Amino acid sequence: MKFTGVGLVMLAAICWGISGGIGDILMNKGWDPIVISFYRGAVAFICFLAWFLLRFNKQNWMYSPRLFIWALLAGVGVAGNFTFYFLSIQASTIAVAATLMYTAPVFVLLISFLLRIERSTWFKWGCIFGVLLGIILLTGAYSADSFSVSFLGVATGLAAGLSYALFIFGFKNASSIGNPQTTLTIAFFAFCLILLLFADNNEAANVLTSSDIGWFLLLGLVGAGLSFIFYVIGIRRTSPTTASMVAMVEPVTASLFGFLLLGDHLTAIQLFGMGIILLTITVLSVKQSA
Repeated sequence: MKFTGVGLVMLAAICWGISGGIGDILMNKGWDPIVISFYRGAVAFICFLAWFLLRFNKQNWMYSPRLFIWALLAGVGVAGNFTFYFLSIQASTIAVAATLMYTAPVFVLLISFLLRIERSTWFKWGCIFGVLLGIILLTGAYSADSFSVSFLGVATGLAAGLSYALFIFGFKNASSIGNPQTTLTIAFFAFCLILLLFADNNEAANVLTSSDIGWFLLLGLVGAGLSFIFYVIGIRRTSPTTASMVAMVEPVTASLFGFLLLGDHLTAIQLFGMGIILLTITVLSVKQSA
């Protein structure tokens, strides 16, 4: 049972890593990042709605204002996460964007400090410093001459991480009230409504008759629909510590996809910075869930 859980979490992380590459392919074809994000979430919403209906019972339909509020907050978070992630890929590389997105646990930690949910310790501040050091090395910010990632790439990558932290807060609180399929259905319905306000409606409509519709459907299924279902089922069958470590497969998969198929390259210093970030986040996640 434990190995099944680890396998499902790893499969979800691999799918998320691949989704960055699919998004990059679509952006290279001229599609807008917000439209790409919208279809990723819209296809996922259909998957979650089907899952909700298949598992429908009276408990699924429980009405709780707190459930809806937290699920809506999760929807705002995932909308920001998907959109900023693709914008960061467009402005930098998949490897940089995926790694910066994984700074989310640090944002969770800082928010917990501000809300007095967690106590400040030297270990936690050490983790924050480690992530900052990794970001400086990854982006080349230590020298104006060697700065290898645009400000937009860094800002949107960190915004993706902050949005991911918001999703984590919303999803955890909503799932403690209702079940995951209800939470994900509400969250991604909110996601669709939010991105409809910002997406180019004409371009979004053109996707339906375009030759790239297959890529959009694949992105939605791999990047959110099936992967989130795998993750939710998998995390129930393994420990949070193991799941935190296995989820680090995502930035590695994204980096390999960019290197092997899209021609992205990283310097030795950037790889070292990426390693510091991933190692620090892994240690922090393990310690937090122990």
